[in-house]
Amino acid sequence: MMSPKERVLEALNHREPDRVPRLASFTPEFAGRLRKHFKIKDELFNPHGGTNHELELKLGNDILLTAQGFANSYYQRLDRDYTDEWGVHWKIVEYKTKNGTGKYTEISGSPLQDDESIESYISPDPAIESHYEPSKRLIEEFGKEYPIMGVIVTTIFETAWALRGLDKLMMDLITNEELADKILDIPFKYHLYAGKKLASLGVDIIWTGDDVGGQKGMLISPEMWRKYLKPRMEKLYSELKSINPDLKIAYHSDGNIYPIIDDLAEIGLDILNPVQPKCMDPHYLKKRYGKNLSFWGSIDIQGTLPFGTPGQIEDEVKDRIKNMGPGGGFIISPTHHVQIDTSLGNFFAFWNAAEKYGKYPVTI
Repeated sequence: MMSPKERVLEALNHREPDRVPRLASFTPEFAGRLRKHFKIKDELFNPHGGTNHELELKLGNDILLTAQGFANSYYQRLDRDYTDEWGVHWKIVEYKTKNGTGKYTEISGSPLQDDESIESYISPDPAIESHYEPSKRLIEEFGKEYPIMGVIVTTIFETAWALRGLDKLMMDLITNEELADKILDIPFKYHLYAGKKLASLGVDIIWTGDDVGGQKGMLISPEMWRKYLKPRMEKLYSELKSINPDLKIAYHSDGNIYPIIDDLAEIGLDILNPVQPKCMDPHYLKKRYGKNLSFWGSIDIQGTLPFGTPGQIEDEVKDRIKNMGPGGGFIISPTHHVQIDTSLGNFFAFWNAAEKYGKYPVTI
């Protein structure tokens, strides 16, 4: 039996380990439900990797996460509205499901809405050493047994539009390229520094990316992505791999991003996440890119996991393992943080089926 680190790195090197690696993350409410199930003391959960990994270890995640940068702004608190260190304002919004009420944080104010504000804006300092202490401790304590993923997701576009406002940034991309470049460079330079710091500390994987896909197509044109985001991502990937050539790099975007997958492979991407099956065909992606890219995700959280039966969930897990597992290059996971609309029974139907059917060689 392999260690989680051996298992994941073997899979990401396109070889078959003992079983398909598993990974799941959660909204704070669902994490609270799991903590109660496992009889673990409850606390606010950071789905991008907080300071306490007791839940992930108890569950049996094969990867441990540690986050730096804007991704840490999302769930700083859920009891009241707040302003993060970037100057972005967040409001707490409730949503109701048959399994209970949850809360989301939504952006309600952006510090760079006025064109002139960029000249006086002071961004957070990525070089504050104390910010990296949790990452250092995680690597020191668990880095031999577990692969550590450094999270700098929301790398450029998402943070930039949070700072400026989505409508204004989208207009800037067309009408004011100089201003757009200045705003995009704020998160890019921050996350470039943070990513390089995490790579130098010894993480095994860096998780990058931005949501640039909608349900049926991209939120910005492929040409616009290639103009503004691809060169910055290429520089980021190059500098990260100059620190550690064996480092694996993941790119996250929800939705349909078919037009830019070749571009991502070209600039050195290793892992595509989350492969939403209602937006892109997992089987096609494996056939088309499976020799060069690994895939992390593919279990539907829009329909199957929250609303399907345990049998339907098991069938989807079997399908993914059968079609994406052979040859390695696959980490099975829900395509987003598991939310409170998913029952514990449905979650464990996924988790246990992934363990049951995920053994190599695949014989389903």
